[in-house]
Amino acid sequence: MLSEFFQDALFAAIAAIGFAAISNPPRRAYLYCAIIAAAGHSARFLLMRPEVMGLHIILATAAASLLVGVLAVLFSPVVKAPAETCLFPSLLPMIPGIYAYRTVGALVMCLYRSGEECFRHYFYLFASNGLTCAFILLAMVVGATIPIFLLKKISFQATR
Repeated sequence: MLSEFFQDALFAAIAAIGFAAISNPPRRAYLYCAIIAAAGHSARFLLMRPEVMGLHIILATAAASLLVGVLAVLFSPVVKAPAETCLFPSLLPMIPGIYAYRTVGALVMCLYRSGEECFRHYFYLFASNGLTCAFILLAMVVGATIPIFLLKKISFQATR
């Protein structure tokens, strides 16, 4: 489990650096984006593990997003950039791409399969994956923005 934990953190950090490069932040922000993404993604990884807490992916994502938001706000004065500079690239590795992919796949199968039983099965998959994807995204948004509003003094310090 330890090697999986470090792999998860490493790949999240690499993805965050790639996502940060797209938005062209200051160079000093790349390291902090990587650290925040690694901490958030590996926190979600640990929270979902049955040996640790065994939380559902939605609750684990909400907690990890809260951590990402707090870290982004705390590091924003160090980076001398708004908290969002580190927040958004650090959250992107947690986007539920597989659930979105499965949602679209199930929708296509709903449309192309004949028979009520087959339709019900694929519609169930469509609804289940779609709702999971939507609630993960909602958990990410809410979890990441709460620290920005709770820690206003620190959060808006870099934008003055």
